[in-house]
Amino acid sequence: MIIKKFSIITTVIISVLIITIFVGRQLKQPQPGLPEYGGDFTLQSEQGPVSLPDFRGQVVILYFGYTQCPDICPVSLSVVGQAIRQLPLPQQKSVHGIFISVDPDRDTLKYLKTYTSFFSEHITGVSGSKYEIDKIVQQYGAFYRFVELKDSAMGYSVDHSALLYLIDKEGGLVKTLPHNMNPDLLTNEIKSLF
Repeated sequence: MIIKKFSIITTVIISVLIITIFVGRQLKQPQPGLPEYGGDFTLQSEQGPVSLPDFRGQVVILYFGYTQCPDICPVSLSVVGQAIRQLPLPQQKSVHGIFISVDPDRDTLKYLKTYTSFFSEHITGVSGSKYEIDKIVQQYGAFYRFVELKDSAMGYSVDHSALLYLIDKEGGLVKTLPHNMNPDLLTNEIKSLF
């Protein structure tokens, strides 16, 4: 009787362990149908075409925005610039920010260069056609939309996602981070990719 109970308990325990292991493996596997974000792209800068593969071997911090943005974009680019400046000099040379303007009608390539250089020499401003921008926005799971401003000389503003996209030295999207994070934390995130 005791042996029979022990046998049943052992069978139940082994069954539970097998089910737990199986379920655990299923949860760790990527779920089909979920999008994978990131990927290569090419846009234009004042100096010519800029492609993500140009930065292989470097950590890239990607950000979508526009130069007329009153607060979010300046904060974001300030955080990126400060985080890069806090790195040791050799690492600074291996980190680059890419600011993608989603407002190509107002953000000329020349102005993008002036705007981004205010925050850091390690940030490049790029843009392209609406089709090119939309494709990259979709690739990275970002968003933007134009909002008409009545009784304003600006005419419109742009609502846009406010994330920093951290890309490793092989060009893979590692994670997204809040635009207004502490620069020290961003510096640590960058260091973790070296």
